Amino acid sequence: MLKQRIITALILAPAVIAAIFYLPISYFAGLLMAIIAIGAWEWARFMGITNTIQRLVYVGSTSALIALIWAFLPIEQTWLVITGLQVEISSLLWLGVLWWFIAAFFMFSYPKFSASWAKNKFIIAVFGWLTLVPTWLAFMVLRTNDYVLDEFQGAQLVMYLFMLVWSADVGAYFVGKSMGKRKLMPNVSPGKTIEGFLGGVVCAAILTTIVGFSLDWSSEEFITALLVTALITTVSVLGDLTESMFKRQAGVKDSGTILPGHGGILDRIDSLTATAPVFALCYVLLA
Repeated sequence: MLKQRIITALILAPAVIAAIFYLPISYFAGLLMAIIAIGAWEWARFMGITNTIQRLVYVGSTSALIALIWAFLPIEQTWLVITGLQVEISSLLWLGVLWWFIAAFFMFSYPKFSASWAKNKFIIAVFGWLTLVPTWLAFMVLRTNDYVLDEFQGAQLVMYLFMLVWSADVGAYFVGKSMGKRKLMPNVSPGKTIEGFLGGVVCAAILTTIVGFSLDWSSEEFITALLVTALITTVSVLGDLTESMFKRQAGVKDSGTILPGHGGILDRIDSLTATAPVFALCYVLLA
């Protein structure tokens, strides 16, 4: 399994990096929309839907929501020169963040309150929209930042987010495997440990420290960046555990099988679905 994970990662990582830095904005938006559509296909399993037509309906509705945002809030105008981020876009990001507060409540209380949503396909569908649609929007907010002045500025932000999540995942995996004893959330994901979580935070903080020294950050910038790093790595675990909760409730091990050794698309982007809206808002508020 580990060998398959490594091989898949070695193939995917260069493709992801190339897409982040070199795809034109509209192509990047379209590719991301396609990835979210695959995620919606997999999310339909959490709703208990196995019928192909019904799953395609959910994929279509999710894509339609993204298309509406793309049409009425053009990504090329995400950042306005005078007022900054469009109010409508920041409001949608806040909605996404609010959902993760709700998801945290469901996750920490699982399975105590699961009866209120577990059998309701429409509620789980809404949860999927709140998870997936703000993810697309958040990445577009980051990618289009200062695009007119520097086409790589936004790409660097997106890449930094990926590196934070990846470093936290790596740290959590190896520290958890070697030192993990105390379970983090045994009702949701028995394999995750407190030691692994702390290892992920430390690994991400080391990454941020290296980036800070290379960019010659001030002490104030260092403190802010490290606080954001701690927040993002914590939120990334929330995204991972929330997907684990939905998988456990649906009785499935992986969201899909499209990525050998990793499972489905949602199994790879679960942390990013939670961190992207939070990171985008942090950047908007603190930059």
